[in-house]
Amino acid sequence: MSAVRPPPPPSSQLSSPPSSAGQRARLALRLTRDKSDTLLLLAAALMVLAPHFEHLPLWISAVVCGTLLWRAAITWRGKRMPSLWLLLPVSVAAMAGVYRSFHTLLGRDAGVAMLALLLAFKLLEMRAKRDLFVVIFLSFFVLLTNFFYSQSMPTALWMGATLIVLLTAQQSFQYTGAVPPLARRLRTAATTALLAAPLAILMFVGFPRIQGPLWGLPGDAHSGHTGISDSMAPGTLSSLAQSDAVAFRVRFFGPMPAQSQLYWRSIVLGDYDGRTWTRVPRRRGLQRLDISVATRGQPLRHEITMEPTNSLWLAALELSGPTLSLPGHRVRDSDELEFFTSDPVTQRVRYEASAWTDFRVQADEQPQRMARWTELPAGFNPRTLALAKALHAPAASPAAFAPPDAREAAGLALRLLQRFHDNGYTYTLQPPLLGRDAVDDFLFGSKAGFCEHYAGAFVVLMRAMGVPARVVTGYQGGELNPVDGYLTVRQSDAHAWAEFWAPGVGWRRIDPTAAVAPERIAYSLAQALPQAGTFGLGPLLNLQNDPNSWLGKLRFNYAALNNAWNQWVLDYNPERQRSFLEELSSAFANWRSALGAALVCGLLYLLYWRRQRRPLAPLDALYQAFCRQQARRGCARRPDEGPSSYAARLRTVQASPDQLAAMEKFLTLYGALKYGAAGSEPRSASLTTLKTLLRICR
Repeated sequence: MSAVRPPPPPSSQLSSPPSSAGQRARLALRLTRDKSDTLLLLAAALMVLAPHFEHLPLWISAVVCGTLLWRAAITWRGKRMPSLWLLLPVSVAAMAGVYRSFHTLLGRDAGVAMLALLLAFKLLEMRAKRDLFVVIFLSFFVLLTNFFYSQSMPTALWMGATLIVLLTAQQSFQYTGAVPPLARRLRTAATTALLAAPLAILMFVGFPRIQGPLWGLPGDAHSGHTGISDSMAPGTLSSLAQSDAVAFRVRFFGPMPAQSQLYWRSIVLGDYDGRTWTRVPRRRGLQRLDISVATRGQPLRHEITMEPTNSLWLAALELSGPTLSLPGHRVRDSDELEFFTSDPVTQRVRYEASAWTDFRVQADEQPQRMARWTELPAGFNPRTLALAKALHAPAASPAAFAPPDAREAAGLALRLLQRFHDNGYTYTLQPPLLGRDAVDDFLFGSKAGFCEHYAGAFVVLMRAMGVPARVVTGYQGGELNPVDGYLTVRQSDAHAWAEFWAPGVGWRRIDPTAAVAPERIAYSLAQALPQAGTFGLGPLLNLQNDPNSWLGKLRFNYAALNNAWNQWVLDYNPERQRSFLEELSSAFANWRSALGAALVCGLLYLLYWRRQRRPLAPLDALYQAFCRQQARRGCARRPDEGPSSYAARLRTVQASPDQLAAMEKFLTLYGALKYGAAGSEPRSASLTTLKTLLRICR
């Protein structure tokens, strides 16, 4: 018998035989009910704790699972629970283990670990009804902590299912008589949760929103984010491109440009130390320039929803600007047409932008101010420098810096692209390791690389030929979801390309990867590098990549649903709340008076109806429920029919023999109770019998 039930009678009473077979049956039924209720509570606790196993240390997950199994064995076998002198040292040792694992007892991770252990240990200490409610309410609290780690739609669905099981376990211990079946208790718990849903939705929509993360804790709230870095070395983007995580989503307010024009600019790299590209530091005395930008055509208005990256850099379609507005952040821009914030982006953010695909930047700039984009480190990549000298020898004196004109610079760029195309270079996510002279090893050795290899080698060669050039990192392309019209850009779309400058033309984008793998630019990385299916999953992966297959359609629908969850639930910030309430207010402005009058009339009618309606007696309420049930079956009671004549007519309906017998017994017992021939059975017991017969008739 479960520990939360009243204590068992003394052993002398247990040894004496029960006075009747009915007492023995009731005792066996109670034992079965206590065990089932406790096991249901253990199942609910396991559902609460299971999502935490992903981030808890392995030893804590093992202790929690072992404790739950221990409690289940005690319940099943009817053994006594462990004493306090055993649980106390175990609990102290567990808390010491938490401190050793996290080096603190404060913060999100350590706090959740302690709560998980306390919930498991409390299940071994349920000796009274008060302990039962402590376990249930502690389970509700631990359930809430799951949102510390994930607020995705699957997490919310799992939490909803867990809530229903917890409510079912809570109500199961409240019954004093007959206990309904588990399915009925689950329906009752689901109904209880649904009754609270309108109030929860109303509070979500109308309660003032708090800017920033409600549960963010210092030091451990924003870890594990990935994205474009402000430095690039061989292998940087190829490792990032193997991640399928969403970087941002885009909604265009007009026609979407072609895939080959979707270059999402993020960070410009200009300093090179022989292996790693980094941004040009401002400490070198560079002053902000009044750069000239000329655009042609109509801008492409779009909205970007960017996932948290814990970095300062924003992705923008080339050429966006001149400014971006991001609520809650101060956005700045650089001479290299980058956008960055004053604080790291630790939450999902949304911003609108306008972009031009036909533009010129710094076309009228003085050549001397472009000399810094030709700098190369001394003593690196001698074979590359020799190749550049053979293709084009630049001016020897930096003081008389004169880059090639636009036509010559474009010709040099085309010669380099042709070299990549004709000399056996390959595009791969797993390039070989490179030595000290990385560009030499790539150009003359491995000839295999990812986009950062081609962009970096191209810029080194252009600079060695006296042409100002730089590396741009960001994203290229994206996948359009036909369900909701959003373009999804993933980390696997991370890309690097190059820009070179020529007098009268300005900066021109050129993508060396297109010379080796043009399908990467025209389609996607999956088209350029088709991955062979492993363990027989090849056909399944092909179905997923095919937008017309059932699996592809399922993936698009789920992505659209998940995006709607992000847009309207997780990103329901103060600005969106204010806009939604203003739109709602303007929609109701014209007929607000009529709505108020209708509400007043409805309330008055409800009060009148409540006053006129008299509560039915329990016996009559059961009879009316029976008549409604049979009316749905197609055999409604006539106004002049009594219970006996109604029972005679019900013998002809289509029902099972058990149901027909239950109908006749119901009407016979109802007539006896209603008209004074109830017999010796107590009236309360007869009403219980009627309820049982009503369920059988259903």
